[in-house]
Amino acid sequence: MTKTRGDTRARILRTAADLFQRQGYGATGLNQVLAESGAPKGSLYFHFPQGKEQLAAEAVALAGGEMGARMASVMASAGGAEAAVHGVGELLAQGLRESGFRDGCPVATVALEQAGGEGPISDVCQVTYDAWLSGLTEALRGWGAADEEAPELAELVMSSLQGALLLAQVRRDTTVITSVARRVGSVVARSTGRNA
Repeated sequence: MTKTRGDTRARILRTAADLFQRQGYGATGLNQVLAESGAPKGSLYFHFPQGKEQLAAEAVALAGGEMGARMASVMASAGGAEAAVHGVGELLAQGLRESGFRDGCPVATVALEQAGGEGPISDVCQVTYDAWLSGLTEALRGWGAADEEAPELAELVMSSLQGALLLAQVRRDTTVITSVARRVGSVVARSTGRNA
């Protein structure tokens, strides 16, 4: 089967998303992306004419969208807010374990490098986190959180799990994700009035 231009673009984008997640924006070079994707040298600027910045913005959007879909699936199958927090925590812990503790949040490494800056990469990081928070907020409302309280609860869950993910990666031990998810899950359950 002949590979198409779309296959090459998708391969470059997937490779870049993985490398940016693991190494960040500054430490990931275009030659590395090309080498690891197996793409021809001229293909990068053909598919991403604005260069590394365009590639990074699209790669972060891709990885962030995939993670958002996985979190939404976990929340949809949960019986309530507490189970959802536990499920999202386990999703993050599983990804960390499966990568040998190399791959944390698919957005955080790049987001931290871009913090306080402006431009397409910063914009994509913000849009991605906003989308995750929006999905969590709506789920919390569905489980009984008050309209005005749901966004704050979503921020509590997200910031707690993101911090636990980083600590787990540094320690090479996901126990902290489980314990934080359990504690935060019980707080959220009290606020929604549902313990499932």
